[in-house]
Amino acid sequence: MIDTPPALAAHAVTPVTRDEIVVTASRLPTRETATAASVSIVDHALIDHLASPFVSDYLRLLPSVAVAVSGPAGSQTDVRIRGAEANHTLLFIDGIRANDPAAGNAPRFELLNADIASRIELVRGPQSALWGSEAIGGVVAVEGDPGTKTGGSLMAEAGSFATYRGSASGTYVGNGFTASLALAHQKSRGTDAFDGTGDKDGYDNQSVRARLTWQAAPALLIGASAFATSALSEYDGYSTVTYLHADTLDNTRNKLGAVRGWASVGAVDDALSGTLSASGLWSSNLNRLDQTEINRTRADRRTLSGELRHHSHLGELDQHIVLAVEQEDENFHARDVAYGGYTDQDRDRRHRSVTLEYKSDYKALTGDVAIRRDVFNRFRDATTVRASVLARLGRGFEVAGSYGEGIAQPTFFDLYGFFPGSFVGNPNLVPESSRGGEGSIRWHDAGWNVSLTAYRQRLQNEIVGTYDPSTFLSSTANATGTSRREGVEAELGWNPSPALRIRAQGTYLHATEPNVLGQQIKEVRRPKWSGALVADGEQGKLSYGVSLAYNGARTDVDFDQFDPVTKSSKVVRLNGYVLAGARVGYRVSPGVELFGRIANAFDRDYRDVVGYRPSGRSVDGGIRLAVGR
Repeated sequence: MIDTPPALAAHAVTPVTRDEIVVTASRLPTRETATAASVSIVDHALIDHLASPFVSDYLRLLPSVAVAVSGPAGSQTDVRIRGAEANHTLLFIDGIRANDPAAGNAPRFELLNADIASRIELVRGPQSALWGSEAIGGVVAVEGDPGTKTGGSLMAEAGSFATYRGSASGTYVGNGFTASLALAHQKSRGTDAFDGTGDKDGYDNQSVRARLTWQAAPALLIGASAFATSALSEYDGYSTVTYLHADTLDNTRNKLGAVRGWASVGAVDDALSGTLSASGLWSSNLNRLDQTEINRTRADRRTLSGELRHHSHLGELDQHIVLAVEQEDENFHARDVAYGGYTDQDRDRRHRSVTLEYKSDYKALTGDVAIRRDVFNRFRDATTVRASVLARLGRGFEVAGSYGEGIAQPTFFDLYGFFPGSFVGNPNLVPESSRGGEGSIRWHDAGWNVSLTAYRQRLQNEIVGTYDPSTFLSSTANATGTSRREGVEAELGWNPSPALRIRAQGTYLHATEPNVLGQQIKEVRRPKWSGALVADGEQGKLSYGVSLAYNGARTDVDFDQFDPVTKSSKVVRLNGYVLAGARVGYRVSPGVELFGRIANAFDRDYRDVVGYRPSGRSVDGGIRLAVGR
């Protein structure tokens, strides 16, 4: 008996073996060896061994992922996959669609505390035929403890920049019930994000995650999951006098919470099975200058879904058919003080979808085809498709290919946003659309995994900013040209023993968009070259992990500089850098571990976003207590 994807179906073992269950490459839980999709998994062991504070720290280590943090830890964090936009990543947390409708439908990775995560899964490429809007660059699924063994743990850590971190988690398994709960808190005085000499820009983050399942009958599983986070982030904005980037006292209070309940009948490999589920998500964002409120937004999303699965055999042909229907309603509210209420908005929208997926296995071939129809009440409907095939050639070799399409809804701000004398939204926008394909060759044998993947994607109807010099008003529009993304991903994994696991990856990306003259220009904040090396393991009483992440040179827009040639803000170069981190733990007695951790070990003074300084080298130490684990 399993829960419906994208909820976790099994716990990963290592980050380099190819026997994990993948929950977002199909609406059916699938072993990695049986999916054509480009998948990366960060398992519980690697999360323990590196102990980085945010989920984005782990995503930075994966192929074709560009992470841009606007200052110290806790600042706005954008994740771009395969050159796509930051709001083209779809995020699931414990099976709940978690993109924030109150913040441009973007995933709020700056709020996503890694101490409530047990597993992170990334599927690259357009996946809207399976999961709908925002799944253009890829899908990220973050899962907590699935509840397989009774036990609990406590962790406390302190270190540089007056950073304090603590977490507690527990799991109960018995009598048909599984229950897990995790609590986490992080707080830091931070560093000055402007020039290093001003006020400290810190953050405070409290998070909670819970999950409960009940095997009510042999063929009936009932479950619920929930998460919530509340965070305060301080940052440097723009001067109200010069309108230039300055050392200000801006801060934002963010709250995000969600709950999901489901009931599953039958198992995936039964002739018939199905799931009904309902979820709700609520978010709010309050922006202030020092203690003075500027504006606030809040939103909610309510989702009802049903899924029917059919499994059959015809000789050596194994077949699955999935039919899924969904209804989603969103409400958005904006209020301001700075503009006397002129930017206030009360908007709503809804959409319905139908998805049909066919998956088959015949001898050494695995095929998958999906089609989805999204019906919107605010803009044009959309149909997306996806098709893939995987062929096992023998002696550990495989070849795979896929074609996929993606869409992204216009945000509430794109459609209806308003600032007096500055910005007016465009209610005539249509969804962005992307299509592309990939091909890969893979080899795995005796603890080795090697793969080489090439991909190509095209984005149309991209939503871009516009400016009218006669009225001095900005707005949004669907671009007439095509944005192009293509690249190559190389991965190598080696798992010789529990004492050593190694994974390395290197990525090449060419991402361009058309300018007003129709010429293709480089997309900003996307490095041409990137890569990572990760090693971890356990030996006796020691546990250890080390990571190196390379982010190559890229460009960004400096809004403080004007380019007279393009008559717009100047595009500047950001240098490449290497981020190094490591953690070592020593078990002084059963259930008691002391550890030390270092981040940005080379003390790089780098920039992910022009004008925003991240933190330098940090050293932290702590203790972890565990019972039953």
